[in-house]
Amino acid sequence: MGVHPIREHLIYPLGCTVILKSLKDGKQEFLHGHTNNVSCVTVSKSGHYIASGQVTFMGFKADLIIWDYEKRAIHARLQLHKAKVEGLAFSPNDKYLVSLGGQDDGSIVVWNLESKEAICGSPASAHSAGHCLTIEYTNHSDNIFISAGNGTMRVWELDLPNRKIRPMECQTGQLKRIVKCIEFKSLTRVGLLTLCVEIHDVLNAAFCHSSSNPHRKVQLEGGVTSIAVRGEGHQFFAGTEAAQIYRFGYTDFKEELIATSHNSAVKDVAFPFGSSELFATCSQDDIRVWHAETSKELLRLSVPNMTCNALDFMIDGHSIISAWNDGKIRVFAPETGRAMLVIHSAHSMGVTAIAGTRDCKRIISGGGEGQVRVWEILQGCHRLIETMKEHKATVTSIKIKSNDKECVTGSDGACIIWDLVRFVRNQMVLANTLFRSVCYHPEEYQIITGGTDRKIGYWEVYDGSAIRELEGSLSGAINGMHISQDGQHFVTGGDEKLVKVWDYSEDEVTHVGVGHSGSITSVKISSNDRSMVSTSVDGAVLRWRYPHPSSP
Repeated sequence: MGVHPIREHLIYPLGCTVILKSLKDGKQEFLHGHTNNVSCVTVSKSGHYIASGQVTFMGFKADLIIWDYEKRAIHARLQLHKAKVEGLAFSPNDKYLVSLGGQDDGSIVVWNLESKEAICGSPASAHSAGHCLTIEYTNHSDNIFISAGNGTMRVWELDLPNRKIRPMECQTGQLKRIVKCIEFKSLTRVGLLTLCVEIHDVLNAAFCHSSSNPHRKVQLEGGVTSIAVRGEGHQFFAGTEAAQIYRFGYTDFKEELIATSHNSAVKDVAFPFGSSELFATCSQDDIRVWHAETSKELLRLSVPNMTCNALDFMIDGHSIISAWNDGKIRVFAPETGRAMLVIHSAHSMGVTAIAGTRDCKRIISGGGEGQVRVWEILQGCHRLIETMKEHKATVTSIKIKSNDKECVTGSDGACIIWDLVRFVRNQMVLANTLFRSVCYHPEEYQIITGGTDRKIGYWEVYDGSAIRELEGSLSGAINGMHISQDGQHFVTGGDEKLVKVWDYSEDEVTHVGVGHSGSITSVKISSNDRSMVSTSVDGAVLRWRYPHPSSP
């Protein structure tokens, strides 16, 4: 994470994308160029350059990209480190960039920014020391930088005529820490360093001098992963393992939470019926409700150590229904987060899919054991109405017809259309695929499906017959799918990491959204057909402009 010195952008990675977020209005810009997750980001003192490094597969060299900030374009793409670039730092006058390789590489390399070539390199740590985890230039010299990590801290000097870097060990006395980030507040001479050192504790961050007594201490959620100083140090930012960014004033040292996100795979997303201002996402440990325009987290519904597999808003907007891996259905009030109802042992192998009827009186749930269950929801209590047992594997998706008399469920090899009055199977759609998503067309005479065979299938509801089939993805499963309210377009997302908008009748892709770094897990079009939200396994929640807005 870094702060741009001129334009006042906060710069941080999300998957294989580098995000530039305005500190004034919160608007985001995206830099695309990495082929795998970005592992580190830094900004030059002048603000002319941004550098970012990535991880890659064992045995391959990891990309390091230098970006031209004004052009928002790649200035240079460099490769020397194996598997991972751990840290990056620009020299104060933009002459050099120093890079640190990951645990499998263990080297430091100094690069000439003008020639875009390596000058020299060296092992980062002594053989007796632990792994080096961070690197930073001093504020005034292009020839001096510091590295630190697990039981190691070194001051380096660049000897340009001889193309060498020479280390000097720092004696930290009784201070035994894993240093993960360094920021220089001020510097008089080497040996009298005033450092902003991040101490790696699980729920604690201490910002301190190089003595063992921290000046001030504050407890944050999640171990601190990065620190970025703004301007002359009157403000700084801290990022944590819980995917949260805090802002601090240097004088009062009070933390302000300015950005949050999921830090594990996001399983599902849902909009309230008739509203596009809010949406909800679910993941491990919690459900979160977001304000769409500002991307601000409004509410967090926490269930520690459990994973929410699916969620939906009841049509009256008075409750969020959710499916959890501990076999429970949990119902929450979306305004307050109050737990309204818990259905224990709803499914024996976890609840994997869920939907609510339009009359708000029933919930349809699917489980890992393949059963589909219908629940009557009363004031503060519930009753199991029926269990339908034809699926042989996990139920992945449930959609209910608008009259509440029929629903369709997806599983491995079969989609079943159920009669919700007699609780029997009306039709079955069979294919050699694990159906991951299924949708009714708004006119409800057809359904479309997506799954692991990369195909989009169109099917007749009346008799379950196949109408046509499209190649929906070049690589990997289709995991999420949603149809617009007018039925003219639909959107898909999956392991291909692309959001695709399709013309329903013409069977053509009209738009492609590039931005996700991990497999897309779900995608939904907002109720007013103005925006879309997609989620992915890397914890990302992306909001898109929907390209076919309906007329006001």
